[in-house]
Amino acid sequence: MKMETITRFYCLVLSVLALAQSQTAVAQQAGNQRPNFVVIVADDMGFSDMGAFGGEINTPNLDKLAGEGVRYTNFYVAPTCSPTRSMLMTGMDNHLVGMGCMYEYLAPNQENQPGYEGVLSTEIPTMAEILQANGYHTYMTGKWHLGKNKDHIPAARGFERSFSMLSGSGSYFSMNGPDEESTPNHYVEDHQYLKELPKGYYATKTFTDKIIEYIDSNKGDGKPFLAYLAHQAPHDPLMVPKDYLRKYKGMFDKGWDVLRDERLERMVKMGILSEKTVMGERLWYVPGFDKLKPAAQVVTARKMEVFAAVVDYMDMQIGRLMDYLEKNNLRENTYILFFSDNGPDVNDKASTYKNYPSTNNANWMAKTYTHGFQNWGRAESFTCYGPSWAQLSTAPFFGFKYTTYEGGTRSPLIVVSPKGTNAGQVNTEALMHVKDIAPTLLDIAGIAQPGTFKGKSIPAMQGKSWVSTINGNSTSPRTADDYLGTELWNSKSLRKGDWKIVNVMLPHGTGDWQLYDVKNDPGERFDLAASHPEKLAELLANWDQYMVENNVILPNRTPYDGMEDKLPPRPPVYAPDFSRGSEVPEKE
Repeated sequence: MKMETITRFYCLVLSVLALAQSQTAVAQQAGNQRPNFVVIVADDMGFSDMGAFGGEINTPNLDKLAGEGVRYTNFYVAPTCSPTRSMLMTGMDNHLVGMGCMYEYLAPNQENQPGYEGVLSTEIPTMAEILQANGYHTYMTGKWHLGKNKDHIPAARGFERSFSMLSGSGSYFSMNGPDEESTPNHYVEDHQYLKELPKGYYATKTFTDKIIEYIDSNKGDGKPFLAYLAHQAPHDPLMVPKDYLRKYKGMFDKGWDVLRDERLERMVKMGILSEKTVMGERLWYVPGFDKLKPAAQVVTARKMEVFAAVVDYMDMQIGRLMDYLEKNNLRENTYILFFSDNGPDVNDKASTYKNYPSTNNANWMAKTYTHGFQNWGRAESFTCYGPSWAQLSTAPFFGFKYTTYEGGTRSPLIVVSPKGTNAGQVNTEALMHVKDIAPTLLDIAGIAQPGTFKGKSIPAMQGKSWVSTINGNSTSPRTADDYLGTELWNSKSLRKGDWKIVNVMLPHGTGDWQLYDVKNDPGERFDLAASHPEKLAELLANWDQYMVENNVILPNRTPYDGMEDKLPPRPPVYAPDFSRGSEVPEKE
């Protein structure tokens, strides 16, 4: 009897072990079936800079992703970086998660107000925290800009492994920051604050090295992953490795006017824009390129050459990441997203550092970075390409970073699905937003949004899932009644269907509400506020709702106070006779 009992016991043990092994195998199989996510963000890249969106810059790897995925042409972000990143992480409006204003420019009436802490709120979970709690590896490399103390760095917000520049910008080669206060710049790897950077550091390459290293460290364990690669490129100061310095010599000698028109022509052929699209007006304080003397043309074109080289190098590194995924059989079950965090920057700090508000700042800039034509693009130069070329990057739109015109908030978006659904298509109908990404990834992964966090009830994400649109079952995640509001530094806009209202303060705008039919007039050339007062009133009512729902506190001070006289006032926007309805007149 004893032997029989022992035999039965061992049989039972073996059965339990077999069941456990079977369950482990099923769990690993389920883990393998859950998709991976690669989210790549460029910093200050314009809508039409990459080849797949009409640009002349060499971006073969991004263009390849565009051919394998879908290009979405109505994707919106915030006017600057950290508000966009806060919405990416949480699926919520930036005013609700600590980034109602960037900490660098908080207005007095916003101080100590909820939603205006200048760091990402710890009361709302990030998508990384949710994915990690549901069995995902979570990796992050690149620019963070959502908080610097130990409670706000990536490692504290759900990222299992991270290598991050915590500040908004800085040198691509060293720990020099954007100002004296942020030098040495703030970097972390996981929970460790760094005192020196890896040997041979160049931001774009090192961020790619690290994300590959993190993915590779766990590639065989059967668990899915989120890899968030937040490039610093092409944010100023523009710096490239030596072998890229002259790659674009002569490429931009035609000037911004000719090149903008060429980009528009290519975008129309690609189906990104309607053939009736009218180019957004040239910035009123920028001369025609043909008005410059030949020597001035050569000198100013050099700035765009450097910008293009920074974008080109970033594209090459994105290609290296894609090659790694291919060679390790990780592409077949991976969703890939690429976009830019906001429009291009018009501020030419390198040319204006002597006008900094204090002598100390000017002296620091002069001694920390090198300046002058002969140094542009080199390590520790402070190169910016300014408003002239920024308007090329935004073509065909008007506006730029900091503003809520299309040039500041409409971003190029590529989404690649594992099955290649609708590969190569251009979607011009879907109205999409950066706060949609978190709920979309959770939806794809089959993970329910949590109702509580840290023992407290939390609101549902405001973003809309793209799953139906990505699968080709719907043209847009939004209905005609849904709207998207945006505010930063008292620049305001609201998009609803084909219509948009926008109010940008001086010196970059008029300070008045304008109304545009952006489906037919993406360049925001023709203000329809006077001819369509009922539509203006409708969207203004929606704007009031947006402000209440999202705790929008309009600032009593902006970074542009006192600058009204620095630029000539923007002339009135031309309002044509729209007797044919809202259709934009044919180009002459």
